[in-house]
Parts: sequence; structure tokens; C-alpha cells
Amino acid sequence: MKVFKKIVDLQNALFDDRKAGKSVGLVPTMGALHEGHASLVRRSVEQNDVTVVSVFVNPTQFNDQGDLNRYPRDLDSDCRLLEQCKADYVLAPEVEEMYPTPDRRHFEYPPVSTVMEGAHRPGHFNGVCQVVSRLFYIVRPDRVYFGEKDWQQIAVVKAMVKHLQLNVQIVECPIVREADGLARSSRNALLSASERAIAPAIYKALRESTEYAKNHTLKETHEKVVSDINAVDGLEVEYFSIVDGNTLQDVAEWDDSPYVVGCITVYCGATPIRLIDHIKYKG
Repeated sequence: MKVFKKIVDLQNALFDDRKAGKSVGLVPTMGALHEGHASLVRRSVEQNDVTVVSVFVNPTQFNDQGDLNRYPRDLDSDCRLLEQCKADYVLAPEVEEMYPTPDRRHFEYPPVSTVMEGAHRPGHFNGVCQVVSRLFYIVRPDRVYFGEKDWQQIAVVKAMVKHLQLNVQIVECPIVREADGLARSSRNALLSASERAIAPAIYKALRESTEYAKNHTLKETHEKVVSDINAVDGLEVEYFSIVDGNTLQDVAEWDDSPYVVGCITVYCGATPIRLIDHIKYKG
């Protein structure tokens, strides 16, 4: 496995691979890698001749400087995991390498980019599109792998790919959870022991709500999830949206859409740490 700090060095290696007719998979990450990321890398290794993993904490997608500063970073540990997963190349650039000049491009794809995370984190998806589009142009992958935990992000990236008319396949991979149900996330490393103990209540409430929803209205289900999570000392729901799985627009009744998903963001602990998850109700 080769680790590149310079974009041109990775591109030179990929030029030779493409000349040899090899297919290329890309797994974009912000580091602090865990089993969820590993599952994406292993899938890319299975489906492509060459797998590139980017490790870059992208500053343009953070609207909170404190959140950016706290984001966990451990490149040595990341590389050990990636070597075990048989990744071929790692791109781990400095900010100045990825953004030699400020990125003034503006991406917005309503309604998928303007609701939920888009509404609560202004500029977040613009930053995501800035860095992901740069990675697409740098790597020119055949396939790109994203975890379904960042479910809204996948919808935004798909909209960007369509808008920019990029010839790349977006591969969606299932959420990887801990044994107690907590969705694997780099942010989990920031949780204290007491915070980690209460965090699984998020998925517990979501999972239980799928049974509750069979005999209750959408509004009642929404209220139950929020009240169940907020009843746990140390957890506070920022938003819980029950939406059409394609448009990401709120639905009022279960029959309003054949594809209904509940998306949630919860603050955990005193710091607090922002955790996201989702559950499928229909479709």
C-alpha cells in the first residue's frame, strides 16, 4: 500500500494503472477509520483492480470551527486498518494541497441539499460537493463507495454527479452497527464512557418505532421517538424528520409515499457530540 501526500504523485500512479486497463474504486473518508469504513474498502477491493482511499478532514464542510478542531485524527492507525483491508493507495493531503486557492464554487441541489442536515448545517453540503468533486477529478474512479449512515449525503452526491454529468457509479453500502445497535461513526471516538453507554438509546428508539408505527399515525410515531430519546439524560434530539425516501420531503401520513424513512440527529453529552442515524419505515 502506498501513501501519497501529493495529488500529482497519486495521479501518476493511477495513470499507469489505467494504461494497464485496471478499474479504480474510491472510498472518500475523513479518517478516524472504523469497521464501517473497512466494509466500504473491502467492497471496493472486491469490485475493482485498484482501490484508492482518501483521508482528509475537509474544512469547507464544517460550519462549526469547534467541531472541526475536535474531529478525531490518527493517520497511522488509519493506514494500519487500510493495509489490513488491502487498499492500494491512500491520499492524505494537507489542506493547502487540496485547496491551493479558495474553492469559490457553489453547489445546491434543492430539495435534497436544503432540508435536514442542509437546514441545520448551512454550507455543509456545499463543502461536501466541493471536496467530493475534487476527488472525482483527481482520481477519476469507476466506482465510489459511501456508507448509508450518511444517507442524505448520498442523495446530494448523486444530484451532483447528475448535474456535472460525471461517468461514475455511486455504490451505497449498508450501515455497520456496534453490537448494541449504535451506528459506527468516527465521532463515536469522542464519546466518554458514560456518553457511549447512553448513545445506543437512539437506535433502540428508532427500531422500536417501526413496530409502533404499524398501529399509530406518523405524527404519533414522530412524537414517541423524540420523547423516548429526550427522556434519556444526556441525549437531546436536534431534529427527527420522517420523509419520502427519494425527495427527502416531509410526509404527513404513512400513505403519502411508498418509501418512507426517518432521519435523526441527536446531541449526546455535555460537549455535545452530534450523532446521526436513520430507519426505514416503508419501501
